[in-house]
Amino acid sequence: MLVKIETYFDGEFWCARGIGEDIFTQGKTLDELHQNIKEAVAVHYGEEQII
Repeated sequence: MLVKIETYFDGEFWCARGIGEDIFTQGKTLDELHQNIKEAVAVHYGEEQII
């Protein structure tokens, strides 16, 4: 499965949203954002294994 994610900095947080998916998350750092993206995708798809 391929999930495309758009990321941007809103001036305070790094944000990510799934393109064509109902996924959104944010983090104070890029590392935190990356972890939050993995968690949000896993929750959205029912805890499937995410690499």
